[in-house]
Amino acid sequence: MRGLPLEGIRVVDFCWIGAGSFTTKIFADMGADVIKIESSTRLDSLRRAAPYKDGKPGINRSGYFADRNTSKRGVTVNMKHPRALDLIKKLIIRSDIIANNFTPGVMERFGIGYAEVRAIKPDIIYLSMSMQGSEGPERDYRGTGGSIGALTGLQYLSGLPGRVPAGTGTNYPDHIPNPCHAAFALLAALRYRRRTGKGQYIDFAQTEPMVALIGPTILDFTVNGRSQERNGNQHPYAAPHGVYPCTGLDCWIALAVINDLQWNALVEVIGAPKWTAEVRWKNTATRHRDSVELDYLLGHETAKWNARTLMKALQARGVSAGMVQNAEDLIMHDPQLAHRGHWIKLTHPEMGETIYNAPPYRCSRTPAELRSSAPLLGEHTREICIDLLGLSEAEVDELIDQEVLK
Repeated sequence: MRGLPLEGIRVVDFCWIGAGSFTTKIFADMGADVIKIESSTRLDSLRRAAPYKDGKPGINRSGYFADRNTSKRGVTVNMKHPRALDLIKKLIIRSDIIANNFTPGVMERFGIGYAEVRAIKPDIIYLSMSMQGSEGPERDYRGTGGSIGALTGLQYLSGLPGRVPAGTGTNYPDHIPNPCHAAFALLAALRYRRRTGKGQYIDFAQTEPMVALIGPTILDFTVNGRSQERNGNQHPYAAPHGVYPCTGLDCWIALAVINDLQWNALVEVIGAPKWTAEVRWKNTATRHRDSVELDYLLGHETAKWNARTLMKALQARGVSAGMVQNAEDLIMHDPQLAHRGHWIKLTHPEMGETIYNAPPYRCSRTPAELRSSAPLLGEHTREICIDLLGLSEAEVDELIDQEVLK
């Protein structure tokens, strides 16, 4: 086999912000022709999200937007203009997938709900990624990854015992569960169409994949009638289990000691300080019972170590340990990411050369790749109108003058 895995598939991408844009990025990096529909009259808010290249704000300078939209082409269309619908329908007829993450009803108001699209393209695969799905009492609710995390219980479980919920520090549902589940659903729909010739509507509620990821918590309640609480880094039975200070500013190491053998190895590595000779530290159960005190004592010992040095020493003895890395550590000093060629450099028309994450999988026969940086706002409008839709230069100029393409 030659080429990229999804070469020949075209996606009309109405998604914006996080989860939807990441879903279609997965397809773009796998070779699909993903055409991102935008408008200068209402920008994708991710274009205004920091960090900006060189700290200079601009609609084409957001690192966040750039990361979520590699390998795509960009078109600007004013969907409120009467002539926009005809243009979009021409594009849909030439495509395989149409994707959006709007609230239910928005695409219908544009005139491109599933019923309308299916009428002109019967085998279309239509992905709708709303917060709560297209039906039900909360179908019209709008939200982001942060609100989804709160609604589904993730925020409640994140933090220290007896303290207010801390959350995850980022819109976690936007980065892992939702785009990955949506991409899987699209691949399944493509396979079904290949076998049957039929398309289908994918009604994707972004709350539900997040609920699926907290399965143990759900099971604990349904089986035991117990609602789990925030427990910080504590483990149900292992100790020590947590994050401990190391030398340097804001430097830490994560440790997980599951059994007595690992505990003995840890003690030897840190030099067997006197307090480790106490009988109560010899047993997993009593270490767990006194874990607060244990964490305090161990923290004094780890604080004498360089995090990377201690990590390597413990790993060599079979103790689960990992230094807490920051962005500089990941990009400049992580040997595994460097070996796998994880960091890819792409040249952007406005930001110049910057680094991107490579696809986190390596297919031996059909490798995915980042083919281009994220599009400038409207960068490919003329190209797509002429080369794909068959419009003339004069027709494109007219549509621009009438602010259809805007």
